[in-house]
Parts: sequence; structure tokens; C-alpha cells
Amino acid sequence: MAGHPGSDRLGGPGSIEAILGWVIAHEAPNMIPLPLLGETTEAPESPETASRLRDRLSRTMLKTVGEYQLIKEGDRILVAVSGGKDSYTMLELLWEARKKAPVDFELVAVHLDQGQPGYDGRALAAWLKALEVPHEIVHEDTYSIVLEQARDNATYCAPCSRLRRGILYSSAERHRCNKLALGHHRDDALETLFMNLLYAGRLQAMPARYRTNDGRFEVIRPLLECAEDDLARHAANERYPIIPCNLCGAQSGLKRDRAAELLATLEREIPNVRNIMLSALKNVRPSHLLDVEVAEAWEASAHKYPARK
Repeated sequence: MAGHPGSDRLGGPGSIEAILGWVIAHEAPNMIPLPLLGETTEAPESPETASRLRDRLSRTMLKTVGEYQLIKEGDRILVAVSGGKDSYTMLELLWEARKKAPVDFELVAVHLDQGQPGYDGRALAAWLKALEVPHEIVHEDTYSIVLEQARDNATYCAPCSRLRRGILYSSAERHRCNKLALGHHRDDALETLFMNLLYAGRLQAMPARYRTNDGRFEVIRPLLECAEDDLARHAANERYPIIPCNLCGAQSGLKRDRAAELLATLEREIPNVRNIMLSALKNVRPSHLLDVEVAEAWEASAHKYPARK
């Protein structure tokens, strides 16, 4: 472990950062008023500078944190760092936000070395140490197990995800964490929506937070409204030491790849389609769906909410 949680918290409930954070959180009850990083009122430039892109990603992330109440006073959060662009960004932005947040919460970064051929985690370890975030690198050969379980052309994703989650849950328990942060972004959510809609017959995407089946942890996705292209450009600007995955990129013809292609095709005709679809996920009309359980639940609860146009 490196660093010391809670040792560098700045600002306070009356600071300008806290006030701006409340704006982001819409002053809703129990939402955490996190600060904005580098907020500015100047007109945007074109092309967007690295610092402005970073600020925009931070604003988007913190808006999600506030709107969905992802972080609360006293939380101890395990941040899963895969070695990819998304988790690097999530950890760094959360770590910077924590320094000025008017509430106390702690972060512990955990990276899983899955025993993949050619793996070299030295640059990632050095980056974590330089960030001074408490961290652990767990070594487990899940690579061989996944290859064994995914015979007969089965996809690697399902067994790999199950194994990784199990190890992360054990790590969260060991580090006394009550929450687990994953780096899924807007495009992940939309691809999942397409996959479930087209291949599984389910209207399901990704929630910003949910509780594990055993009730031990809450899983949160702070980057869920951030665009993948923005995250990729930010990662290139920051020169994160990306660790490639020999499992995810080793198979072709995956349903997720097809869903990504469909999104790209749609965006050529409707330039803002990803944001439109994200808005649709937040603007559901339960009364106009065909699920009987949803209809019954909505009928019992509709009186609690104002009518929508």
C-alpha cells in the first residue's frame, strides 16, 4: 500500500468549490457536493485544449456523481484500475476531486495482474506511486482459467468478467471498502443497450450504481456519461501507461463490436445520436412499455412524480 487516505483534504463546506459542487449536485438531498476541477467561464476554444478537455470530463463525472448520489460521507471506495484509458482517468479525476471535497471519502486503487503473456505492469505501478494514491497490485492467473473455460469458440468476456469481479470483491472486503468504482462510460452503456435489445430481447443498459447480489458492496460508475472519444483523447494527452488486454482484443465478430459498429453507422446520419440515446435512458415513459410488472409498479407510484411532456 502507498499513501495515506484522508491526509490531503482541502477546502471546506463554505468554500467556492463546495458551492460549485452543490450546483452540480442540483442541491438534491444527500447528494455529495463535489468540486469542479479548473472551472472557467471563458468561451470554449477550438480546438479544445488538453486542460479544457480534462475540466469537461471532470464536470461530467461530478455531475453524474451528484445526480445519482454515487459518493457519500465516509465512503471507502475501491477503484478498479485495469490499465486502460477509462480507469486511469476515473482514478485521477476522483483523486483530485477528493482533495477539495467538503465531505470525507477514501480511495484505494486495485489493479489485477491476470497473468497474460507479455504483461509488464512496472509503468502502471510507477504511475500509481507517483499519484500517491493508496494501492495494491493483485497477482492472479485468471488468463489460463479463461482460456480453459472459453473453449469451442465461446467468448472470453463472460468468464473473465466473473473472475475479475470475484477478485475485486475479495479485495474490497480486505481493504474494508463499501463501494467499488468501475470505469464504464457512455458508449459502454449504449452498446450494452443494443446488445440486450437486439440479441437478448431485454430493455436494459447499465445503471450508474447498484448493489451486489450478496448486499456487501455498492458498485458505482462515475464515468457513465462521459464519451469514449473524449476519454481516449484525454488519455493520449496525459500519456497514461496503457496496458493492452490479450483477451478482449483477441476475438473478432463479437456482439459488442457489432453494437459499436451500429452506433457509428447511426452517428454518421445523426451526429449527436449517442447523447440523444443517453438522454432517452434518463427519460423513460413506463406507461408506454409492454412489461406488465413495470406497468403495475408505475401505476402504483405515478402519483409521486410530476407529469412529463
